[in-house]
Amino acid sequence: MNTEADTCRKYIVPKLQSAGWDESPCAIQEQRTFTDGRVLFVGGVPRRGTRKRADYILRYRPDYPIAVIEAKAGYRSAHDGVQQAKEYAEVLGVRFAYASNGRDIIEIDLALGTEVQRTDFPTPGELWSRVETRLEISGDRASKLLSASFPDPERPLRYYQEIAVNRAMEAILGGQRRALLNLCTGAGKTAVAFQLCWRLWSAGWNKRGDHRKPKVLFLADRNILVDDPKDKTFAPFGDARWKLGANAISHGRDIYFSTYQAIARDENRPGLYKEFAPDFFDLIIIDECHRGSARSDSSWREILEWFEPAYQLGMTATPLREESRDTYAYFQKPLYTYSLAQGIEDGFLAPYRVHRIVTDLDAVGWRPSAGELDRYGREIPDEEYQTKDFERLIALRSRTEAIARHLTDFLKNTDRFAKTIVFCVDQDHASEMRQALINLNSDMVAKYPDYVTRVTSDEGDIGKGKLGTFQDVESETPVILTTSQLLTTGVDAPTCKNVALARVVGSMAEFKQIIGRGTRLREDYGKLWFNILDYTGTATEKFADPAFDGDPAAEITTEIDADGEVVATDEEQIETASDDFEADAGTTVLPPDEPDALPRKLYVDGGEVEVVAHLVYDLDSDGKRLTCRKLTDWTGEKVRTLFPTPAAFRAEWAIQDKRSAIIDALAERGIDLVALQVDAGRPEDDPFDLLCHLAWNAPLTTRTERAQRLRARDPDLFQRYGDEARVVIDALLEKYAATGPDQLSLPQALKVQPISDFGNPSEIARLFGGPQAMREAVAELTEALYAA
Repeated sequence: MNTEADTCRKYIVPKLQSAGWDESPCAIQEQRTFTDGRVLFVGGVPRRGTRKRADYILRYRPDYPIAVIEAKAGYRSAHDGVQQAKEYAEVLGVRFAYASNGRDIIEIDLALGTEVQRTDFPTPGELWSRVETRLEISGDRASKLLSASFPDPERPLRYYQEIAVNRAMEAILGGQRRALLNLCTGAGKTAVAFQLCWRLWSAGWNKRGDHRKPKVLFLADRNILVDDPKDKTFAPFGDARWKLGANAISHGRDIYFSTYQAIARDENRPGLYKEFAPDFFDLIIIDECHRGSARSDSSWREILEWFEPAYQLGMTATPLREESRDTYAYFQKPLYTYSLAQGIEDGFLAPYRVHRIVTDLDAVGWRPSAGELDRYGREIPDEEYQTKDFERLIALRSRTEAIARHLTDFLKNTDRFAKTIVFCVDQDHASEMRQALINLNSDMVAKYPDYVTRVTSDEGDIGKGKLGTFQDVESETPVILTTSQLLTTGVDAPTCKNVALARVVGSMAEFKQIIGRGTRLREDYGKLWFNILDYTGTATEKFADPAFDGDPAAEITTEIDADGEVVATDEEQIETASDDFEADAGTTVLPPDEPDALPRKLYVDGGEVEVVAHLVYDLDSDGKRLTCRKLTDWTGEKVRTLFPTPAAFRAEWAIQDKRSAIIDALAERGIDLVALQVDAGRPEDDPFDLLCHLAWNAPLTTRTERAQRLRARDPDLFQRYGDEARVVIDALLEKYAATGPDQLSLPQALKVQPISDFGNPSEIARLFGGPQAMREAVAELTEALYAA
C-alpha cells in the first residue's frame, strides 16, 4: 500500500523531473511551509498552531511561483486532494493547482475555472505560455516581469509579500497606470515597495520603454515614513537614493524620497515639485496613501496631478470605507489585499488581548459643583461632561492619575519592562500622563531616568532619539512612551507589548494604525502577543464595527478603586489618520490655544476617580468574536466539529497516538483540558467523559468510577499474565484514577512511582514477555477502560 511519501518519491517527483521542473531557473520546492502557525493561548500559555505546508510549489523563476501540488496516498483518489490544492493555490496567489495520488493527476486552472484529468504534469513552458496569454504580457515585458529580487537570505519575502510584488509588477508592465496594494499594518509594505523598485530598476524598466533605469519617487506625509525606508530598507540602492528638500534638489539620481510637505506649494513657495518636469518620474509610490494626496479635497492632490504621466502605486492598510472612498476612486480596486485577521491567522502578526478599563467618571460622566473654579480661577460651566469631552473641554487630573495608577499596577503584575505606548488626547495630556506615571514609578525612574518619556512633535530631535531607543530591541528603556498623534503610524516597535488608549479615536483607519504599533512579532524576544488597554471605549466600539478584521473574543472585567487597586475580576467569553484628530460625531474639537493667553481647556486638579470595571477580550482560535458563553459551551461545539458522534470520538480517544492528536486539535482551538476541568468544576472526571457531556450531554463519570466499573465488568481481563504483570496493570489503573489518562502513555508511565518500583522499563517489559506484549496489554487496558 503506497503512502503519501511513496506517492511523492516514486511517482510525482519523477514526473516533475521528466517535465523539466528541476532544470534551472525553474525549481521544485518540496514540503514547503509558508506560514508560521497562529499564536494560540492554551491555559494562558502561548503556543504555535499548525503551519500551512504545501507538498510542492513549482516556480517558473525563483521569484515567480506558478503552481502548487497536493499529494495523496496511492490508495486514495486524486479527487481527495482537489479542495486542498485549490485552497493553497488561492492563498499563494498562483493560477494552477494539481492533485495527484501518483497514478492520476487533476489540473485545476483557477483563472478559467476548469478541472481536467491528465496523465502527466505540464512543462514549465506550457504553463508560462498560458500565463502570458492571460496577462497579455510577452517578449521584453515578460522578461522584466521575471527579473530577480534583491537577495536577502535573512529576511526573505513572505508569501503574501511576494504576491504583492508580482501583482504590482504585472500591473505596471501591463500598462496599468494607477494601482493599489492593501496590506495591513505590520505586514511589511516597505519591503514590498523596495523589492518592486529593485526588480524594475534592475530590469531597466521605464514608462517610455527605452534603455535606462527608472526614476522613482517614494512619497509619504511624515519624515519617519520616508527616512526609515531610505536609510534602512532601500540601502542597497546606495548613491542612487536622494531625499528631496528645500535645499536638496537633484535631477541625477534614480530613487527619490520626499514628504508632501517638503515639495508642496504653500503661501511662501510655488511648490518644489515643479522643479521637475511632469514626465520626470516613471513611478511614484505613495505610502499610507489614504492619508494624503489621494483625497480629492487634499491640498497635496496637485502633486500627483502634476506627475500624471507617471505610474502611481498607492499603499494602504485601510479597507474601503467612507473615509477612504477617495483613495479607492483614484487608485481603483486593490491588486491584492492582506488583512490583519489573515496576518494573525498565519502567525506573522501578534494576536492581542483587549482590556477595557472604565473609570467611574467615564461610566456616569462628571459634573462640577456649583461655582467650582478651575486651576486658573475660571468658573466651570455647569454641564455634564463625558469621555469625549475629557482632555478636550475639561482636563481632570484625578482621571489621568487613576489611568496612570491602573497602568502602573498592570505593569507591576505583568512585566515592568514591557514596552508601552500611551496615546493621549494632545501634547498637554501626554505631558500630564508622563508626570503621573513618573510619580507612580519613581523606583524605576531612580534607576532608569528615561523609564517614562513623552514623544510628541514638541520634543523634536530629542523625542526622535528617545523613540529610536524605544524601538531598539536590545534597549531596556524607555519603557513607557506618552504621545498623542505622532506615533499613530510609521513606527516599527517590534517589542511593544502594550498599547494604551487614553483618548477617543474616531477613525477606523487611525485605530488600525494605532493598534498596529503592537502587531509586530518578535518570538526571539518573547513577543508573541500584545495588550490593548482601552480607557475610553474606543477598542470596544471599533471591534463591534463589521468592517474591523481580527476581532477579539474573551472578556475580563476588572473593577478598581481610586488608588488603582483591583477590587474584583470577572472573565467570560464574548461575541465579540491623519495628523489631525478625526473626531467622533458629537465630539467638540477646540482650536489651538492662543499665544500668551490662558489655555482653552478647563483644568480641574481636585477630586477622586475610581476604576470601576476592567474587561478583557481575547482572540479565539478562529479569529472571531464569541457570544457571551462559557468555555464549556464553546468546547462542546468544537468537539462536535471534530467528531460527528460519541462513538467516533470514543474509537480514537482509546488509542494513545490518536488521543494525543485530539488533545492537540483541541489546543489549537484554544481548549486546555486542565483549564476546562477547573472551569467546569469537575477536576476528578476523565476528560473524555467531560467532553462527551459538553458535546452530547452524556452522563458525567469520575476516573475512579470508570476504573471501578472496569474491574467489576471484567475481573479476569489479564489472567493470562503472571502475578507481577497484573500488579503493574493494577498500579497503572490506580494511577489513571488518581491523575488521568496520561498515566496510560508508554513509556512515560513506567518511569513514575509506584510503577517504577518494579524496575526500569526493560525489566517491567520482561514481566509481560517483552516490549510488544507489554504495549498490547496497555492498549487492551485502555480499550477496555473506554469500552462503555
